[in-house]
Amino acid sequence: MNTPLKKRYRQSALLLRRALETIPLASQTFSKSKVFYPEGASPLFVERAAGSRLWDVDGNEYIDFVSGLGAILLGYNVAEVTEAVHRQLQNGVTFTLPHKLEMGVAELLVDMIPCAEMVRFGKNGSDATAAAIRLVRAFTGRDHIAVCGYHGWHDWYIGSTSRHLGVPQDVRALTHTFSYNDTDSLAQVFSSHPNRIAAVILEPVSSTPPRAGFLEEVRKMTHEQGALLVFDEIVTGFRIAAGGAQEFFGVTPDLATVGKGMGNGFPVSAVVGRADIMRWMEDIFFSGTFGGETISLAASKAVLEAVRRDKVPEMLRQRGELLAGELESLLHKHRVREIFRCNGYPAQTGLNVTDAGGYTAWEIRTLFMQETCARGILTLGVHNLSYAHSDDDIMKLLNAYDEILPLIRDAVRDRRLHEILEAEPLKPLFQVRQ
Repeated sequence: MNTPLKKRYRQSALLLRRALETIPLASQTFSKSKVFYPEGASPLFVERAAGSRLWDVDGNEYIDFVSGLGAILLGYNVAEVTEAVHRQLQNGVTFTLPHKLEMGVAELLVDMIPCAEMVRFGKNGSDATAAAIRLVRAFTGRDHIAVCGYHGWHDWYIGSTSRHLGVPQDVRALTHTFSYNDTDSLAQVFSSHPNRIAAVILEPVSSTPPRAGFLEEVRKMTHEQGALLVFDEIVTGFRIAAGGAQEFFGVTPDLATVGKGMGNGFPVSAVVGRADIMRWMEDIFFSGTFGGETISLAASKAVLEAVRRDKVPEMLRQRGELLAGELESLLHKHRVREIFRCNGYPAQTGLNVTDAGGYTAWEIRTLFMQETCARGILTLGVHNLSYAHSDDDIMKLLNAYDEILPLIRDAVRDRRLHEILEAEPLKPLFQVRQ
């Protein structure tokens, strides 16, 4: 059926068929693929981006609230970052010896992040969390890990989820999940594996804020059990505060991992923490040819300086509070609280979708994405604000929601959702093991 939406995404459809010939899933990242974007009802390939805007291969323009899965902190193609990269490019990218940019960026991180006394770099979040886990195991002499949240694709973590194909059972048996805001579930992990837990690693905040005292209780319990506390701040670092969630909530872990917005789209991450622990990096093997690659470090230096100079987290919080407040009003206005719920924190609010009216959350989410994309809004339901997002961008998002929310409400109520859908419903990628 050659519907208007099919015409709108014609080039995306052609490129998808081509890409599938040589690239499994047609993407390097699950969250950028047709697993997350409904085929025929959303863009699948990008042409370019600038500021808060993104253009797909069909020439359609969007206000992008996905922001490269949170990697775009300042905005796309920001001049000062691009210029810093160009300057370094003229002098080289990867060398035979370390470059002074490594210590320059490390010093910035030590100055900004409360727990940071020493630093080692990686290229993505999974690099950093995997390195942190190897480090805590070496330091404590223990093998088991308690986890809460998402921590990347490496065996030590992904084996604890439903997408564990290819991970040995012996590896899976070393990772134990606990529930956020539930210290009793963490205590159960410790009691089930006495003197065997090397570390507790968690995202300090995600879709749900920590209840009063939760992070403090986790730190206290962890240390009482002789384990180390690791904050995975790949997402929250430099976004919720210049020093991350640990600065914002006033709870300092032993180690932390940072990435995503740290490079504003350039591939760079880091493990930071107490010097007595970090010095064990000299004994474990965490080493890569591109760990000190200077283009990404030049970008990171420019980003970190901008975060402090321009008070980026404060601006994100202000715009996020505006968005969250207005969104709550829309949910009330259109009587859709049985379908949607606003969650997250101001710099990264979310519109959570639930099962309703006999439809799954994923069926409803598919219609939601179809309608947002058709109105020039790119979102997965999460709003990763960047410094480039303006008040006008926020209002255009809210105006789109003002049209979409009652449309979805009526489609669910009248059992017409599949009549309106122009794509196959999305399906969940995996579930975190609880």
